Amino acid sequence: MKRSRINDIMAAADDMIRQYGFVLPPFAYWTPDTFKARAQDAAHVIDARCGWDITDYGRGRFDDMGLFLFTLRNGLLSDLQGGGGMCYAEKLLISRQDQLSPMHTHIIKAEDIINRGGATLVVKLYGSDDQGGFAEDRGGVVMCDGIARPFAPGEKLRLAPGESVTLRPGDWHAFWGEGGDVLIGEVSTVNDDETDNVFQAPLGRFAQIEEDTDPTHLLVSDYPVWLS
Repeated sequence: MKRSRINDIMAAADDMIRQYGFVLPPFAYWTPDTFKARAQDAAHVIDARCGWDITDYGRGRFDDMGLFLFTLRNGLLSDLQGGGGMCYAEKLLISRQDQLSPMHTHIIKAEDIINRGGATLVVKLYGSDDQGGFAEDRGGVVMCDGIARPFAPGEKLRLAPGESVTLRPGDWHAFWGEGGDVLIGEVSTVNDDETDNVFQAPLGRFAQIEEDTDPTHLLVSDYPVWLS
């Protein structure tokens, strides 16, 4: 993805987030130079990979297959493994109309996916085989706002604003906006995008960046390069 396109997506996402009454934290608006100057203060933000995240899954077709994310807070895997402390994470996402976030599951993370505003969020679901792999012939049961909801293989949940689904490891899912763009909340256990995303098809989690202009703000995938 071109850096200029990423800058534009950030600006549009910030506008949409504010439209629905949310405001990003102060570090969201730091310039790259500010991040470099405050890297010591922001050690947890950097280590936990909080911040801007825009991906086309390495396919170069963001409008068709892509996702905007902002990680607001993220705990430590060591706390989760120890059973206490900061065991949680929170994100805001934007799924554009008909923009696919492709079929995947997580090894560790359980998450609530919440329609925070906009159009309908469609979540397509499959179950797992006995080894945890994708199973096109298996369904399962998820919780929708605390109510058990059985699903058949390939069934599509349609979540209106205010509705949510709880997804656990082994719940294979893809999602997109239907009828318009959707602001999504994600509340989960500790998030690790480096190792905890398992895609049905071979995909990259992060975009490859073409530096055609300076970044307005750093992506989480920029931290190892720009702040090392």
